[in-house]
Amino acid sequence: MIAVLIGIHLAKLRFDPASIGSVVASGLAGATAAALLVTIAGDRIGRRRALVGLGILGAIGGLAVALAAKPYIVALAAFFGMLNGMGRDRGASMILDQVVLPATTTDDRRTYAFAYYNVVQDIGHALGSLLAGLPLLLRRVSPMAEPDSLRLAVGFYALLLLATAVLYAGLSPRVEPVAPKEKARITPETRRIVTRISALFALDGLGGGFLTTAMLSLFFYSRFHVDEGVVGALFFGARAMNALSHMGAAWLARRIGLVNTMVFTHIPSSLLLVTVPFAPTFLVAAILFLIREGLVEMDVPTRQSYVMAVVRPEERTFASGVTHIVRLGSWAAAPAFAGIFMRTASLAAPLWIGAAMKITYDVLLFSAFRSIRPPEEVAGSAFNATK
Repeated sequence: MIAVLIGIHLAKLRFDPASIGSVVASGLAGATAAALLVTIAGDRIGRRRALVGLGILGAIGGLAVALAAKPYIVALAAFFGMLNGMGRDRGASMILDQVVLPATTTDDRRTYAFAYYNVVQDIGHALGSLLAGLPLLLRRVSPMAEPDSLRLAVGFYALLLLATAVLYAGLSPRVEPVAPKEKARITPETRRIVTRISALFALDGLGGGFLTTAMLSLFFYSRFHVDEGVVGALFFGARAMNALSHMGAAWLARRIGLVNTMVFTHIPSSLLLVTVPFAPTFLVAAILFLIREGLVEMDVPTRQSYVMAVVRPEERTFASGVTHIVRLGSWAAAPAFAGIFMRTASLAAPLWIGAAMKITYDVLLFSAFRSIRPPEEVAGSAFNATK
Protein backbone atom coordinates (compact mmCIF):
# COMPACT_ATOMS: atom_id res chain seq x y z
CA MET A 1 0.00 0.00 0.00
CA ILE A 2 2.63 2.53 1.04
CA ALA A 3 4.89 1.74 -1.90
CA VAL A 4 2.11 2.57 -4.36
CA LEU A 5 1.01 5.68 -2.47
CA ILE A 6 4.20 7.30 -1.24
CA GLY A 7 5.42 8.61 -4.60
CA ILE A 8 1.99 10.02 -5.47
CA HIS A 9 1.50 11.44 -1.96
CA LEU A 10 4.83 13.26 -2.03
CA ALA A 11 4.28 14.45 -5.60
CA LYS A 12 1.05 16.12 -4.42
CA LEU A 13 3.12 17.83 -1.70
CA ARG A 14 5.24 19.21 -4.57
CA PHE A 15 8.28 17.02 -3.90
CA ASP A 16 10.29 16.57 -7.11
CA PRO A 17 11.38 13.06 -8.25
CA ALA A 18 14.84 13.47 -6.71
CA SER A 19 13.32 14.32 -3.30
CA ILE A 20 10.89 11.40 -3.57
CA GLY A 21 13.78 9.09 -4.39
CA SER A 22 15.67 10.41 -1.35
CA VAL A 23 12.72 9.65 0.94
CA VAL A 24 12.45 6.10 -0.43
CA ALA A 25 16.21 5.67 -0.01
CA SER A 26 16.01 6.95 3.56
CA GLY A 27 13.32 4.41 4.40
CA LEU A 28 15.41 1.58 2.99
CA ALA A 29 18.46 2.87 4.87
CA GLY A 30 16.45 2.63 8.08
CA ALA A 31 15.43 -0.90 7.16
CA THR A 32 19.11 -1.73 6.61
CA ALA A 33 20.01 -0.42 10.06
CA ALA A 34 17.20 -2.49 11.60
CA ALA A 35 18.40 -5.55 9.72
CA LEU A 36 21.92 -5.06 11.07
CA LEU A 37 20.57 -4.80 14.62
CA VAL A 38 18.47 -7.95 14.20
CA THR A 39 21.43 -9.85 12.76
CA ILE A 40 23.72 -8.91 15.63
CA ALA A 41 21.29 -9.01 18.55
CA GLY A 42 17.94 -10.38 17.36
CA ASP A 43 18.32 -13.74 19.09
CA ARG A 44 19.51 -12.09 22.32
CA ILE A 45 16.70 -9.50 22.29
CA GLY A 46 14.18 -12.21 21.52
CA ARG A 47 12.65 -12.76 18.11
CA ARG A 48 9.10 -12.03 19.23
CA ARG A 49 10.14 -8.89 21.13
CA ALA A 50 12.15 -7.68 18.13
CA LEU A 51 9.20 -8.18 15.77
CA VAL A 52 6.86 -6.25 18.09
CA GLY A 53 9.37 -3.39 18.29
CA LEU A 54 9.71 -3.25 14.51
CA GLY A 55 5.93 -3.01 14.13
CA ILE A 56 5.64 -0.17 16.65
CA LEU A 57 8.51 1.82 15.12
CA GLY A 58 7.01 1.39 11.66
CA ALA A 59 3.64 2.67 12.87
CA ILE A 60 5.14 5.76 14.50
CA GLY A 61 7.22 6.53 11.41
CA GLY A 62 4.22 6.06 9.12
CA LEU A 63 2.13 8.47 11.17
CA ALA A 64 4.92 11.07 11.02
CA VAL A 65 5.16 10.66 7.22
CA ALA A 66 1.40 11.23 6.97
CA LEU A 67 1.53 14.46 8.99
CA ALA A 68 4.84 16.00 7.87
CA ALA A 69 5.31 18.25 4.85
CA LYS A 70 8.98 19.28 4.90
CA PRO A 71 11.32 16.95 2.94
CA TYR A 72 13.89 16.51 5.72
CA ILE A 73 11.23 15.65 8.31
CA VAL A 74 9.59 13.15 5.95
CA ALA A 75 13.01 11.60 5.24
CA LEU A 76 13.77 11.26 8.97
CA ALA A 77 10.35 9.73 9.62
CA ALA A 78 10.91 7.32 6.72
CA PHE A 79 14.27 6.28 8.20
CA PHE A 80 13.07 5.60 11.73
CA GLY A 81 9.82 4.08 10.43
CA MET A 82 11.75 1.85 7.98
CA LEU A 83 9.34 2.93 5.25
CA ASN A 84 9.48 0.29 2.54
CA GLY A 85 9.12 1.62 -0.97
CA MET A 86 9.89 -1.78 -2.49
CA GLY A 87 6.26 -2.90 -2.48
CA ARG A 88 7.32 -6.22 -0.98
CA ASP A 89 8.37 -7.25 2.52
CA ARG A 90 12.14 -7.10 2.51
CA GLY A 91 12.64 -5.75 6.02
CA ALA A 92 14.34 -6.93 9.18
CA SER A 93 11.48 -9.28 10.06
CA MET A 94 12.33 -11.43 7.04
CA ILE A 95 15.71 -12.26 8.55
CA LEU A 96 14.01 -13.85 11.54
CA ASP A 97 11.36 -15.54 9.37
CA GLN A 98 13.99 -17.03 7.10
CA VAL A 99 15.88 -18.53 10.05
CA VAL A 100 12.79 -20.09 11.64
CA LEU A 101 11.14 -21.52 8.53
CA PRO A 102 13.66 -24.24 7.48
CA ALA A 103 13.40 -25.85 10.93
CA THR A 104 9.70 -26.55 10.29
CA THR A 105 10.23 -28.89 7.33
CA THR A 106 12.57 -31.29 5.52
CA ASP A 107 15.21 -30.45 2.92
CA ASP A 108 12.98 -31.89 0.20
CA ARG A 109 10.06 -29.64 1.18
CA ARG A 110 12.06 -26.55 2.18
CA THR A 111 11.57 -24.67 -1.10
CA TYR A 112 7.82 -25.36 -0.96
CA ALA A 113 7.72 -23.96 2.58
CA PHE A 114 9.34 -20.75 1.36
CA ALA A 115 6.96 -20.69 -1.61
CA TYR A 116 3.89 -20.94 0.67
CA TYR A 117 5.36 -18.23 2.90
CA ASN A 118 5.81 -15.92 -0.08
CA VAL A 119 2.32 -16.68 -1.41
CA VAL A 120 0.79 -15.58 1.90
CA GLN A 121 2.86 -12.39 1.68
CA ASP A 122 1.69 -11.90 -1.90
CA ILE A 123 -1.93 -11.99 -0.74
CA GLY A 124 -1.16 -9.15 1.65
CA HIS A 125 0.79 -7.28 -1.02
CA ALA A 126 -2.12 -7.62 -3.45
CA LEU A 127 -4.70 -6.42 -0.93
CA GLY A 128 -2.40 -3.54 -0.02
CA SER A 129 -2.17 -2.54 -3.66
CA LEU A 130 -5.97 -2.39 -3.81
CA LEU A 131 -6.01 -0.31 -0.62
CA ALA A 132 -3.91 2.24 -2.48
CA GLY A 133 -7.21 3.21 -4.11
CA LEU A 134 -8.49 4.36 -0.70
CA PRO A 135 -7.79 8.10 -1.34
CA LEU A 136 -9.90 7.96 -4.50
CA LEU A 137 -12.74 6.28 -2.59
CA LEU A 138 -12.56 8.88 0.19
CA ARG A 139 -12.84 11.71 -2.33
CA ARG A 140 -15.88 10.11 -3.95
CA VAL A 141 -17.82 9.70 -0.70
CA SER A 142 -16.84 13.03 0.89
CA PRO A 143 -15.81 16.56 -0.19
CA MET A 144 -12.20 15.88 0.71
CA ALA A 145 -9.19 17.51 -0.94
CA GLU A 146 -6.75 15.16 -2.69
CA PRO A 147 -3.77 15.84 -0.36
CA ASP A 148 -5.98 15.21 2.70
CA SER A 149 -7.25 11.91 1.28
CA LEU A 150 -3.65 10.79 0.72
CA ARG A 151 -2.66 11.78 4.28
CA LEU A 152 -5.53 9.74 5.69
CA ALA A 153 -4.51 6.73 3.61
CA VAL A 154 -0.90 6.94 4.82
CA GLY A 155 -2.26 7.22 8.36
CA PHE A 156 -4.23 4.02 7.78
CA TYR A 157 -0.97 2.36 6.71
CA ALA A 158 0.47 3.31 10.11
CA LEU A 159 -2.55 1.74 11.82
CA LEU A 160 -2.01 -1.49 9.90
CA LEU A 161 1.59 -1.65 11.09
CA LEU A 162 0.45 -1.17 14.67
CA ALA A 163 -1.89 -4.14 14.17
CA THR A 164 1.08 -6.28 13.10
CA ALA A 165 2.82 -5.46 16.37
CA VAL A 166 -0.22 -6.77 18.27
CA LEU A 167 -0.24 -9.95 16.19
CA TYR A 168 3.50 -10.49 16.65
CA ALA A 169 3.00 -10.32 20.42
CA GLY A 170 0.78 -13.40 20.15
CA LEU A 171 3.35 -15.60 18.41
CA SER A 172 4.25 -18.92 20.00
CA PRO A 173 7.38 -19.06 22.18
CA ARG A 174 8.59 -21.71 19.75
CA VAL A 175 9.79 -18.94 17.42
CA GLU A 176 12.60 -18.26 19.89
CA PRO A 177 16.01 -19.89 19.34
CA VAL A 178 17.18 -22.81 21.43
CA ALA A 179 19.93 -21.34 23.60
CA PRO A 180 23.23 -22.79 22.32
CA LYS A 181 25.90 -23.95 24.73
CA GLU A 182 28.43 -21.83 22.90
CA LYS A 183 28.45 -19.25 20.14
CA ALA A 184 28.08 -20.81 16.70
CA ARG A 185 31.36 -20.96 14.79
CA ILE A 186 31.18 -19.81 11.18
CA THR A 187 33.33 -22.07 9.03
CA PRO A 188 35.76 -20.59 6.47
CA GLU A 189 33.84 -22.37 3.68
CA THR A 190 30.58 -20.71 4.73
CA ARG A 191 32.29 -17.32 4.94
CA ARG A 192 33.54 -17.76 1.37
CA ILE A 193 30.10 -18.75 0.10
CA VAL A 194 28.33 -15.91 1.94
CA THR A 195 30.93 -13.37 0.78
CA ARG A 196 30.60 -14.40 -2.87
CA ILE A 197 26.82 -14.59 -2.92
CA SER A 198 26.49 -11.33 -0.97
CA ALA A 199 28.59 -9.51 -3.56
CA LEU A 200 26.20 -10.74 -6.25
CA PHE A 201 23.14 -9.90 -4.16
CA ALA A 202 24.53 -6.37 -3.79
CA LEU A 203 24.46 -5.99 -7.58
CA ASP A 204 20.96 -7.44 -7.81
CA GLY A 205 19.81 -5.24 -4.94
CA LEU A 206 21.23 -2.15 -6.60
CA GLY A 207 19.27 -2.98 -9.73
CA GLY A 208 16.16 -3.59 -7.62
CA GLY A 209 16.61 -0.23 -5.93
CA PHE A 210 16.02 1.44 -9.30
CA LEU A 211 12.79 -0.57 -9.59
CA THR A 212 11.03 -0.01 -6.28
CA THR A 213 7.25 -0.01 -6.44
CA ALA A 214 7.32 3.63 -5.33
CA MET A 215 9.39 4.64 -8.37
CA LEU A 216 7.49 2.34 -10.75
CA SER A 217 4.20 3.80 -9.50
CA LEU A 218 5.57 7.28 -10.16
CA PHE A 219 6.59 6.15 -13.66
CA PHE A 220 3.09 4.84 -14.56
CA TYR A 221 1.42 7.85 -12.91
CA SER A 222 3.59 10.36 -14.80
CA ARG A 223 4.02 8.55 -18.12
CA PHE A 224 0.39 7.48 -18.69
CA HIS A 225 -1.47 9.99 -16.47
CA VAL A 226 -3.47 7.36 -14.56
CA ASP A 227 -4.69 7.93 -11.00
CA GLU A 228 -3.65 6.07 -7.85
CA GLY A 229 -6.66 3.73 -8.07
CA VAL A 230 -5.55 2.45 -11.47
CA VAL A 231 -1.94 2.12 -10.33
CA GLY A 232 -3.10 0.25 -7.23
CA ALA A 233 -5.14 -2.16 -9.37
CA LEU A 234 -2.10 -2.73 -11.59
CA PHE A 235 0.03 -3.69 -8.61
CA PHE A 236 -2.77 -5.90 -7.26
CA GLY A 237 -2.49 -7.82 -10.52
CA ALA A 238 1.30 -7.83 -10.20
CA ARG A 239 1.15 -9.39 -6.73
CA ALA A 240 -1.33 -12.00 -7.95
CA MET A 241 1.15 -12.91 -10.69
CA ASN A 242 3.92 -13.04 -8.07
CA ALA A 243 1.87 -15.51 -6.00
CA LEU A 244 1.43 -17.83 -8.97
CA SER A 245 5.12 -17.56 -9.81
CA HIS A 246 6.21 -18.55 -6.30
CA MET A 247 4.38 -21.86 -6.47
CA GLY A 248 5.63 -22.36 -10.01
CA ALA A 249 9.18 -21.73 -8.82
CA ALA A 250 8.99 -24.54 -6.24
CA TRP A 251 7.66 -26.94 -8.90
CA LEU A 252 10.31 -25.91 -11.42
CA ALA A 253 13.16 -26.08 -8.90
CA ARG A 254 12.42 -29.75 -8.22
CA ARG A 255 13.01 -30.44 -11.90
CA ILE A 256 15.88 -28.17 -12.99
CA GLY A 257 17.45 -27.08 -9.68
CA LEU A 258 17.42 -23.93 -7.56
CA VAL A 259 20.17 -21.98 -9.33
CA ASN A 260 18.81 -22.75 -12.80
CA THR A 261 15.33 -21.65 -11.72
CA MET A 262 16.70 -18.40 -10.32
CA VAL A 263 18.63 -17.50 -13.45
CA PHE A 264 16.48 -18.81 -16.32
CA THR A 265 13.33 -17.04 -15.10
CA HIS A 266 15.00 -13.81 -13.99
CA ILE A 267 16.67 -12.89 -17.29
CA PRO A 268 13.43 -12.99 -19.36
CA SER A 269 11.70 -10.85 -16.73
CA SER A 270 14.36 -8.16 -17.10
CA LEU A 271 14.09 -8.22 -20.88
CA LEU A 272 10.33 -7.74 -20.59
CA LEU A 273 10.84 -4.77 -18.29
CA VAL A 274 12.97 -3.03 -20.92
CA THR A 275 9.99 -3.10 -23.31
CA VAL A 276 7.52 -1.39 -20.93
CA PRO A 277 8.62 2.23 -21.63
CA PHE A 278 8.14 1.67 -25.37
CA ALA A 279 4.47 0.68 -24.94
CA PRO A 280 2.16 3.08 -26.82
CA THR A 281 -0.65 2.88 -24.26
CA PHE A 282 -1.11 2.12 -20.58
CA LEU A 283 -2.94 -1.12 -21.42
CA VAL A 284 -0.02 -2.47 -23.44
CA ALA A 285 2.45 -1.36 -20.78
CA ALA A 286 0.34 -3.00 -18.07
CA ILE A 287 0.20 -6.32 -19.96
CA LEU A 288 3.97 -6.38 -20.48
CA PHE A 289 4.53 -5.44 -16.84
CA LEU A 290 2.19 -8.18 -15.56
CA ILE A 291 3.91 -10.84 -17.68
CA ARG A 292 7.19 -9.63 -16.23
CA GLU A 293 5.77 -9.92 -12.69
CA GLY A 294 4.85 -13.52 -13.42
CA LEU A 295 8.55 -14.30 -13.79
CA VAL A 296 10.52 -11.81 -11.71
CA GLU A 297 9.70 -13.26 -8.27
CA MET A 298 10.43 -16.89 -9.11
CA ASP A 299 13.92 -16.37 -7.76
CA VAL A 300 12.68 -15.30 -4.30
CA PRO A 301 11.69 -18.61 -2.63
CA THR A 302 14.44 -20.40 -4.54
CA ARG A 303 17.05 -17.86 -3.42
CA GLN A 304 15.89 -18.00 0.20
CA SER A 305 15.88 -21.80 0.15
CA TYR A 306 19.29 -21.96 -1.52
CA VAL A 307 21.04 -19.70 0.99
CA MET A 308 19.63 -21.69 3.92
CA ALA A 309 20.60 -24.98 2.23
CA VAL A 310 24.27 -24.28 1.56
CA VAL A 311 25.12 -23.33 5.15
CA ARG A 312 24.75 -25.33 8.39
CA PRO A 313 21.68 -24.79 10.59
CA GLU A 314 23.69 -23.00 13.28
CA GLU A 315 25.05 -20.60 10.64
CA ARG A 316 21.68 -19.60 9.22
CA THR A 317 21.16 -16.43 11.28
CA PHE A 318 24.58 -15.20 10.11
CA ALA A 319 23.88 -16.07 6.45
CA SER A 320 20.33 -14.70 6.47
CA GLY A 321 21.36 -11.49 8.18
CA VAL A 322 24.39 -10.73 6.02
CA THR A 323 22.66 -11.42 2.70
CA HIS A 324 19.61 -9.36 3.68
CA ILE A 325 21.70 -6.43 4.92
CA VAL A 326 23.65 -6.35 1.67
CA ARG A 327 20.46 -6.36 -0.39
CA LEU A 328 18.80 -3.70 1.76
CA GLY A 329 21.86 -1.48 1.67
CA SER A 330 22.01 -1.74 -2.10
CA TRP A 331 18.29 -1.00 -2.43
CA ALA A 332 18.75 2.06 -0.23
CA ALA A 333 21.54 3.44 -2.40
CA ALA A 334 19.62 3.43 -5.67
CA PRO A 335 16.24 5.25 -5.37
CA ALA A 336 17.79 8.71 -4.93
CA PHE A 337 19.73 8.20 -8.18
CA ALA A 338 16.60 6.81 -9.85
CA GLY A 339 14.77 10.03 -8.98
CA ILE A 340 17.61 12.16 -10.35
CA PHE A 341 17.70 10.19 -13.61
CA MET A 342 13.90 10.46 -13.96
CA ARG A 343 14.17 14.23 -13.61
CA THR A 344 17.26 14.87 -15.73
CA ALA A 345 17.32 12.07 -18.32
CA SER A 346 14.12 10.06 -18.84
CA LEU A 347 11.22 8.68 -16.84
CA ALA A 348 12.25 5.26 -18.16
CA ALA A 349 15.93 5.50 -17.19
CA PRO A 350 15.55 3.56 -13.90
CA LEU A 351 13.82 0.69 -15.72
CA TRP A 352 16.64 0.34 -18.23
CA ILE A 353 19.42 0.67 -15.65
CA GLY A 354 17.78 -1.72 -13.22
CA ALA A 355 17.16 -4.34 -15.91
CA ALA A 356 20.78 -4.19 -17.12
CA MET A 357 22.13 -4.67 -13.59
CA LYS A 358 19.84 -7.63 -12.95
CA ILE A 359 20.83 -9.40 -16.16
CA THR A 360 24.50 -8.96 -15.26
CA TYR A 361 23.78 -10.41 -11.81
CA ASP A 362 22.07 -13.48 -13.30
CA VAL A 363 24.96 -14.27 -15.61
CA LEU A 364 27.52 -13.94 -12.79
CA LEU A 365 25.38 -15.97 -10.36
CA PHE A 366 25.09 -18.87 -12.80
CA SER A 367 28.82 -18.81 -13.44
CA ALA A 368 29.75 -18.78 -9.74
CA PHE A 369 27.18 -21.11 -8.16
CA ARG A 370 25.94 -23.64 -10.70
CA SER A 371 28.28 -26.28 -9.21
CA ILE A 372 27.34 -25.66 -5.55
CA ARG A 373 24.16 -27.65 -5.06
CA PRO A 374 21.83 -28.02 -2.06
CA PRO A 375 21.54 -31.45 -0.40
CA GLU A 376 18.25 -32.44 -2.06
CA GLU A 377 19.90 -32.05 -5.49
CA VAL A 378 22.78 -34.40 -4.63
CA ALA A 379 21.37 -37.94 -4.53
CA GLY A 380 22.76 -40.17 -1.77
CA SER A 381 25.08 -37.46 -0.55
CA ALA A 382 25.65 -36.19 2.97
CA PHE A 383 25.29 -32.49 3.70
CA ASN A 384 29.05 -31.88 3.74
CA ALA A 385 29.34 -33.24 0.22
CA THR A 386 27.28 -30.33 -1.10
CA LYS A 387 29.95 -27.94 0.09
